[in-house]
Amino acid sequence: MTSAASPEFQGQLTDFLPKMRIWALALTRNRQTAEDLVQEVAMKVLSACDSYVPGTNFSAWVHRIMVNQFITLVRRQREYNDLDQVPEPGIRASQEDLTDLRELSLAMQRLPKNQQEALRLIAIEERSYEEVSDTIGCNIGTLKSRVHRARQQLRSAMSGEARAAA
Repeated sequence: MTSAASPEFQGQLTDFLPKMRIWALALTRNRQTAEDLVQEVAMKVLSACDSYVPGTNFSAWVHRIMVNQFITLVRRQREYNDLDQVPEPGIRASQEDLTDLRELSLAMQRLPKNQQEALRLIAIEERSYEEVSDTIGCNIGTLKSRVHRARQQLRSAMSGEARAAA
């Protein structure tokens, strides 16, 4: 029987959840299935905490657990499907969605580096303002201002206001 995970281990896993969501979405191509996969993997990671060797690559260890769990789920699903039936691939993004993503990526690259970093850490990695403030060494007010300006510039770029002004 495994012992309970230490608070440090639980904290490390909690901090890692945003990255796990990205991986799961890339594997499943379905938001709900990805969330289910993240939950299952988090439970497996917690139950297997004794097998993790501190100081080794936590990211690689969790990633291997996720890939193995995903393979297990695909195999389990295949057992219930007709063998002649080809599994349905994830729904591909429409051309318009891909164009929007490209435009957003370009607009993000045009932001000043400090705004890019602030927006990535707050909006994409879902970290707290306090945590990011400590990490990058700036006041919370400054950080909030950077995120606000970055969001405004992205909104402007995506709505076409930036192109009209150019």
